[in-house]
Amino acid sequence: MKLITRAQWGARPSRYALTHIGSTRGVKIHYEGTHVPASLGRPDAHDQCAPRVRAIQASHLANREEDYSDIAYNAVVCPHGYVFEGRGAHRKTGANGTATLNSQHYAVCALLGSSGLTEPTDAQLAGLRDAVEWLRRDGDAGDEIKGHCDGHPTACPGGPLYAWVQRGAPRPGSGGGTSTPAPKYEPFPGVEWFKRNPRSPAVTAMGRRLVAVGCSAYREGPGPQWTEADRRSYARWQQRLGYRGADADGWPGRKSWDALKVPKV
Repeated sequence: MKLITRAQWGARPSRYALTHIGSTRGVKIHYEGTHVPASLGRPDAHDQCAPRVRAIQASHLANREEDYSDIAYNAVVCPHGYVFEGRGAHRKTGANGTATLNSQHYAVCALLGSSGLTEPTDAQLAGLRDAVEWLRRDGDAGDEIKGHCDGHPTACPGGPLYAWVQRGAPRPGSGGGTSTPAPKYEPFPGVEWFKRNPRSPAVTAMGRRLVAVGCSAYREGPGPQWTEADRRSYARWQQRLGYRGADADGWPGRKSWDALKVPKV
């Protein structure tokens, strides 16, 4: 991966302390959504990319309505395949639309526009894959690769880039097929997600699996709202796996979640 750190691209300090996030379901792909000069895609134009990333950060910090802490993205990828560190790994994004969406996925932005430079280069697609794999390795991102428009009403990341996402975000030269198969089971959404008392079909699916494996503490349900009965049932599952004490407190962890095999909803 051709990583350009915050210090290397000249990032300004964050306005506020960035929110730590333990893990995500995956990564959402974004684009700038404004005009990006087609000339930025020229092989000899890479010296224009760092100033553009600095300009994005400056515009976000100047947006007092949204009150961004920093550049909204976890990473930005230029047409030449370089990955600019944004907020980085284990930092909640500010780009996906709502606090819930920002907790569920990291955000990676391609320097592409709604006019001008609209088609990603092969180098840029490779860089996007590098960014996704970096966030999986260093940020505990799950398997999902989605577009910003998945779950939020927006045209982002634009037609050409979203078509690539829908193909499974294949690395160039891999044959153009789906490089990341759709997961069969629900990816682990992170322990903090459960501690926010979520309401989700994934909670129902989890509860049904707990009933199926004989770990039910439910008097009714299970249903989509996370409750104390879900936590007690999950604690029984952790004990079934051999966990004890604080390791069997009923708050899901990645290993126990993966072992439960919650069906994809």
